[in-house]
Amino acid sequence: MKESRLERGISSDQIEQLHRRFKQLSGDQPTIRKENFNNVPDLELNPIRSKIVRAFFDNRNLRKAPSGLADEINFEDFLTIMSYFRPIDTTMGEEQVEQSRKEKLRFLFHMYDSDSDGRITLEEYRNVVEELLSGNPHAEKESARSIADGAMMEAASVCVGPMEPDQVYEGITFEDFLKIWQGIDIETKMHVRFLNMETIALCH
Repeated sequence: MKESRLERGISSDQIEQLHRRFKQLSGDQPTIRKENFNNVPDLELNPIRSKIVRAFFDNRNLRKAPSGLADEINFEDFLTIMSYFRPIDTTMGEEQVEQSRKEKLRFLFHMYDSDSDGRITLEEYRNVVEELLSGNPHAEKESARSIADGAMMEAASVCVGPMEPDQVYEGITFEDFLKIWQGIDIETKMHVRFLNMETIALCH
């Protein structure tokens, strides 16, 4: 456990609090399954709830395999996932800060890239936008498609530049994703409120 703590930059106090939350979620069992997230109030109303839960079991985020989903995760796996939400430490050097930012963005990228092919395609992005708008009774499916299509065109212009009329943008790679998020504060976008842990240093 000590080695894992040092690797992830999580303190002993944080590990204790995370372990208590893990036991709550698992019902005091050694592993957590997707259904254990069903009764988390802050997550219940989130329009992309399914993608958030899926991210906890994504083998890419667990650093176990380049694709696929785990059926269940243990506490060590849980710590691995929670480490993505660790805020920037003032003692970090410039290189460490950049690495932490990349890890957060890769976690977010995996939520969009549902088929693990290394690209966020137009269909995948449309799916995300449709889920985000699902709670709005006035939003139509065509509106979601228009928003997604416009965003993908903008991504192409940022990442590729002017394109020929017959040129096709196949999707957002992780390198493209980094360009799109350049200058945006990822720290304010990723938090763990749905785990009811606002009081510890892993979220803010």
